[in-house]
Amino acid sequence: TLEALGAVRAVAFDKTGTLTEGRPQVAGVYAKDGNSPADVLRLAAAAEQRSEHPLARAVVHAARTGKDNGSGRDLPAARDFTALPGMGARATVDGREIFVGNSRLFAEQGIALDGLQERLDVLHAEGKTAVLVGTRERTLGVIALADSPRKDAREAVADLHAAGVDQVIMLTGDNQRTAQAVAASLGVDSYRAELLPAEKVEAVRDLREQHGTVAMVGDGVNDAPALATANVGIAMGIAGTDAALEVADVALMSDDLSKLDYAVRLSRRTVSVIKQNITVSLAVKAIALVLAAFGALPLWGAIFADMGVSLLVTLNGMTLLGYRGKRRD
Repeated sequence: TLEALGAVRAVAFDKTGTLTEGRPQVAGVYAKDGNSPADVLRLAAAAEQRSEHPLARAVVHAARTGKDNGSGRDLPAARDFTALPGMGARATVDGREIFVGNSRLFAEQGIALDGLQERLDVLHAEGKTAVLVGTRERTLGVIALADSPRKDAREAVADLHAAGVDQVIMLTGDNQRTAQAVAASLGVDSYRAELLPAEKVEAVRDLREQHGTVAMVGDGVNDAPALATANVGIAMGIAGTDAALEVADVALMSDDLSKLDYAVRLSRRTVSVIKQNITVSLAVKAIALVLAAFGALPLWGAIFADMGVSLLVTLNGMTLLGYRGKRRD
């Protein structure tokens, strides 16, 4: 892991929870066909009560607290809940099959948007995530969610470039326009949007073919396969799910993105020190062996070749204790 981290040439970030705060909030509810915003939010929250996705938790919280057009009432029970990774979820609520998710889910289920496309375009242009709510027969409305970029995300991307990382890419299941808006604000080199978990894995494999050694930064269950595919998987230690932490090679325990470029620099410096120590040790031992063969090795030389070199490499290794690295060099 140490050697791989030091050799990283590309870093892939999942968007939600890594480049953003991971605390999305309901920013608006838009209903249609006589439904009230409170009813749309309540149905969506009921269907997603068992989901662990940050967007689902935000919807449930808004419905239970009565914020953002929510009713603030207890949610009805849901049956037959099914999580649809990368797309949303479905469940039976009040005897109706309710779908909650992105446009891809509704397209696959053959559910027409019924005039909501213009609303979706506006929300995506604003960098918001749009969650559609509907039955198998029709769309009931859309919930807009907003998640703020991490304050240190843009600087972290710049610092990774300064540390010698060639490519910083954002991977997300969000819509293209939403991803474009977030990517532009953070300064990443490129992005891939509307990805399912399996497609994130393919994206990481493509990066490995192009750049060699790749690190993947994520926090959710959907990120776990991509974390396992990367040369180095890095999980957010506080916000990360158990699945992400289990497969990751490194965990950022404080969720501080500014530590990423430091970790890359420290790994490179550590590998360099290890190579120095090995080279010096072998060279001194070889010289001592040749001198001893000709009877020209004094006692002090033998002591130096043994204990002296051991102390030398130890002192050289201890220089890493004070290593801070240079930022933006």
